[in-house]
Amino acid sequence: METREIAEQIHEHSEPHAHAAPTHDWFRRIAAIYIGVTAMLLAIATMGGAEATKDMLNSNIHASDTYAFYQAKNIRQTLYQTSTAQLELLAAGAAALSETDKAKAAELIKRYRDTVARYESEPETKEGKKELIAKAKAWDAKRDHAAAKIPNFEYAEAAFQIAIVLGSVAIVAVSSALLAVSGLLAVSGIFLTLNGYLLLVPLHH
Repeated sequence: METREIAEQIHEHSEPHAHAAPTHDWFRRIAAIYIGVTAMLLAIATMGGAEATKDMLNSNIHASDTYAFYQAKNIRQTLYQTSTAQLELLAAGAAALSETDKAKAAELIKRYRDTVARYESEPETKEGKKELIAKAKAWDAKRDHAAAKIPNFEYAEAAFQIAIVLGSVAIVAVSSALLAVSGLLAVSGIFLTLNGYLLLVPLHH
């Protein structure tokens, strides 16, 4: 075999590799950009999860404080109701009371009754039992809403993390199949993140 023929055969066998190298470079570049975008989406999902957790804890604290305030109001109201009933029995059974003492008892009874009514509902200060229980339930609803968001962000974070790992392996192995699986996980992570912010479909933890 002549030298020229050998050179031609070497050239023919080397042509596919010459074309393959640029193809691999483009694949790796695109995959690297994709991984960077996925990492950014992971950061957004992580931030959303942290915000939802903070809202849940904050709402739970406010709900507990409001229920405690409600219970304190209820105890005080019960004490005033008991005192009112005792004064009424005392005034009714004590015929020897002077008119001045009866007037004082009646005034005290009226003041206790007004206090009981104020504890039941006080729209001006929003600190009556009626207003407090409504406020506590509102905090409960906000806490539950925030808690419902958290699983979405947790699942999204897991999907993005696995997608980044598979994407990194795909770069090393130059595997479009692995990159496709990674892309599917990233897409699912995007939907979960959106659902975490919008809560269109509640998920159970």
